[in-house]
Amino acid sequence: MAQQTPVADSAVGVRDPRLIVTAKSPSGLASAVVRRLRGGELGPAPVLIGLVLICVVFQSLNANFLSPQNLSNLALQIVAPGLMSCGVIMVLLLGEIDLSVGSVSGVSGAVLAVLAVNQGLPEIAAIALAVVSGVVIGVLQGTVFAKIGVPAFVVTLAGLIGWQGMQLYLLGSDGTVNVPYTGAIAYLTQTFFVPVIGWTIAGIAVALYLVLNILGERRRAAAGLPAKSLIEIAVRTVFLAVPVFGSVAVLNLWKGVPLSFLIFVGFVVAFDLMLRKTRYGRMVFAVGGSAEAARRAGINVDFVRISVFALASTLAAVGGIMAVSRAFAISQSTGSGDVLMLAIAAAVIGGTSLFGGRGSAYSALLGGLVLGAITSGLYLLQMDSSVRFMITAAVLLIAVILDAVSRRSRKTHARG
Repeated sequence: MAQQTPVADSAVGVRDPRLIVTAKSPSGLASAVVRRLRGGELGPAPVLIGLVLICVVFQSLNANFLSPQNLSNLALQIVAPGLMSCGVIMVLLLGEIDLSVGSVSGVSGAVLAVLAVNQGLPEIAAIALAVVSGVVIGVLQGTVFAKIGVPAFVVTLAGLIGWQGMQLYLLGSDGTVNVPYTGAIAYLTQTFFVPVIGWTIAGIAVALYLVLNILGERRRAAAGLPAKSLIEIAVRTVFLAVPVFGSVAVLNLWKGVPLSFLIFVGFVVAFDLMLRKTRYGRMVFAVGGSAEAARRAGINVDFVRISVFALASTLAAVGGIMAVSRAFAISQSTGSGDVLMLAIAAAVIGGTSLFGGRGSAYSALLGGLVLGAITSGLYLLQMDSSVRFMITAAVLLIAVILDAVSRRSRKTHARG
């Protein structure tokens, strides 16, 4: 007689110990985490450990590293490259690369400054048109890649050169356009919330996370699907609440929570929800896992590819707007130099796989914090940029090695 297939919870409530399920107890949660780590599911653990070590090292070398003023500056510093990195993550999930995000940020910044300052357009309208320019560029590049079949590397390499040329053309012979110290553009990075608003936003965010998780798991349980226990939800909420309230407390000691940092975090959360909770997000992961398999499953692969490149360029444009706002100017060097390197490195260091199909929008935040902390610490120590480049390269290489090792471990444990 054939053996009955084991189930997680039988009619009499007996749990089969051979199944990898999260038990409803602290010890069960701990054992589940250990199993995931052994199976190559490292999650954010490596980058969080690295971030703690970086903070400990730089704080021991300079007592100002963890000061409220420096951490506030760090929060502002990572916004522009972090937004670009959030778009890069979308492209990396497809197993592709976008080399044009730095140039797109520069040309969008040029569109913003020229329209608002030289042409006298209202700043809100100029910001909107600058974002639209990023959308158009992304659709164009994505169409050439998806419909014509030109490799993404070549398309975006041409974009890197071409859009930088367009930026120089728009700026003209002067090469620099200054923006006013007041107005919508400046307010994006110069606005700080008073403490009560910061605490309110943090409280609402944590409460929403808790309520939505409870409701979601109840729906899963009602549908007969495996659901997280209240203990696990509570633990996850605490792990979220500690950094959220801690960050607000530190930032309130200086000027308050920056508006631009909240915008960045808002984009990260929105993109994370889109990737995890929507059909479109599942299609992105499916195409990144295997484009041919996704096509046979009925997914419009060309649409996914074009839309992803459009999102990447749109976020690059938003990053360029933030860069102009913080510097009060756009110049020929905006978007060039190490901007592209930082955007891609932050995504990879944060945990997004270069092999496609694996990653999270939170990689932009975590990777941005790591690179921002390194940059801030080295500036405090008055070290040369050459040291920063070498350290960044080493951290990036370590992240890629960890990704390759965990990928091999997942294959060993039959997890893909």
